[in-house]
Amino acid sequence: MEAIRLEFQPEIKEKILELLSSFSSDQLKIVQEESDFDVTKEKLDAALAKIKNGTAESCSLEELDAYLEKTISEYEN
Repeated sequence: MEAIRLEFQPEIKEKILELLSSFSSDQLKIVQEESDFDVTKEKLDAALAKIKNGTAESCSLEELDAYLEKTISEYEN
């Protein structure tokens, strides 16, 4: 399946949904977008920019494993 994002004025939502409901569920699936999509997109774009320009902080799998083990052990008791 393909996906598109639509932006529309609230007053035409009922007409759009009426049109889309004429398709079967195997032809069309309506997926509600998260309300904070734009905020999430901005955060991901900023993170990607840091990765591309080399300023992102990273760690090895071993460092991550050690950090997680330490964190888990703090909450085990």
